[in-house]
Amino acid sequence: MAKILIVEDERSLLKGLRFNLEREGYKVATATDGQAGLEAFGREKPDLVILDVMLPKVDGYGVCRAIRQKSQTPILMLTARGEEIDRVLGLELGADDYVTKPFSLRELLARVKAILKRVGPAARPAALRAGPLELDLERYEAKCSGRAVHLSSKEFDLLRCFMEADGKALTREQILERVWGYDKGLELDTRTVDQHVLRLRERLGPEAPRLVTVKNVGYRLKAD
Repeated sequence: MAKILIVEDERSLLKGLRFNLEREGYKVATATDGQAGLEAFGREKPDLVILDVMLPKVDGYGVCRAIRQKSQTPILMLTARGEEIDRVLGLELGADDYVTKPFSLRELLARVKAILKRVGPAARPAALRAGPLELDLERYEAKCSGRAVHLSSKEFDLLRCFMEADGKALTREQILERVWGYDKGLELDTRTVDQHVLRLRERLGPEAPRLVTVKNVGYRLKAD
């Protein structure tokens, strides 16, 4: 079973999250400040990090940045802030997803399950290609015309989703289901797709026009 590291200084919330995640069968490690979180990350080697933004000693953004310098372990950020700029900052630093407080336990558990399902070892082909773009799905590496493209794990999976669609247009809802693993029954904010697509285009540089917006539908990646 997957191991989850929770870095959260609100002890009542930390206790509740740990109890419910362990009840779901996950192994859980915890830390109550950013520095202890980084130490626990190196020691525990978790499969997923649930990371609060407002932490003592080192804030969540600093922890996220430090983890991303050495690992692609998925990060789910918790934030009491609702402003778009704060969400975008977390995504830019490499977070895979975020939940704004207060959140429902059902939603959090669904996102945890979706992230772990997405990054699990099952069903990964060797490589995908679209024009000069190439994804090595075993090494989790992206290249464009033979040169490395540095992507967050979520950006990588988003590009994989488009490449697997083989030129077909995908709705935002389809992208959320395939990349985030969300159930259709959940009320979803499709703006997170737009934010990730924007970041992915920036990463692709001169190949950004290959990822096109389909009016009133969503997005598609030109396959040739």
